Amino acid sequence: MAKRKEADTPILENEAVKELLALLKENQAQGGKELAAAIGQVAEMEKQLAEAVGELKTMREDLAQMQNHPLKAALQKSIITLQDRILALRDNLAELKAGVIEGCKKALADFKVRGVAALDNAARFFHIKSGLETMRDNLGQSIGIDQKAIAKIEAVSAEYHEAGRHLKNIGRTLTGKEAVQEAKPAGKLAKTIEAPYRAELACLHAMKKSVGKAIDRVSRLEQAAEKKPSILKTMQEHKEKAQPPQEKAAPAVSHDGR
Repeated sequence: MAKRKEADTPILENEAVKELLALLKENQAQGGKELAAAIGQVAEMEKQLAEAVGELKTMREDLAQMQNHPLKAALQKSIITLQDRILALRDNLAELKAGVIEGCKKALADFKVRGVAALDNAARFFHIKSGLETMRDNLGQSIGIDQKAIAKIEAVSAEYHEAGRHLKNIGRTLTGKEAVQEAKPAGKLAKTIEAPYRAELACLHAMKKSVGKAIDRVSRLEQAAEKKPSILKTMQEHKEKAQPPQEKAAPAVSHDGR
């Protein structure tokens, strides 16, 4: 129940997240701004996903008002597909949030043991890059599917209007009128079918952009950690320098000359 509540609570309202962000800002910890910015991108993704859910709700309401419309079955199928994808994205985001919250809790526990010095290396508790990359890949796949769906709808619409142009020109030819050279652009029906895909596509692009920014932030933190000398290595080198050189053992005396 507690984990479900954490997943439903906005990331910036989580107590562990709020406490750590406040400590990082107050103490101007190294890498604190990058870490706060990465968590901020996760919060932005929450908002974008909420917008997608709202758009989906509107689509379902509009669909319910359609009575015996020839497009109703096609739209219903599209909306079900979109709903499945949004639910999958919600699960991805929930896992990502859980990773952030767990990282904050571990960083706070380390802070209670080691004090302010622990904050400079708080980023080591956040293993979220792989989750961000998975989400980016999933978003890319969904974007590709939507783009193909829209292209297919437009192609079918173009074929429909081209066929209509040919039929119309047959009639115009029989009546001695000049043939129509261009087919009509995509009509209202095509735009209606495309609407759910385009709405989701805008959301997916926005989320992918936010994921990309979060990955950049985490990558900078990792690069900074690699450049920072290892405390354990430094202590070992200091210990070796502090030890006095060992005296060489005297060679054994031979008794052969007696």
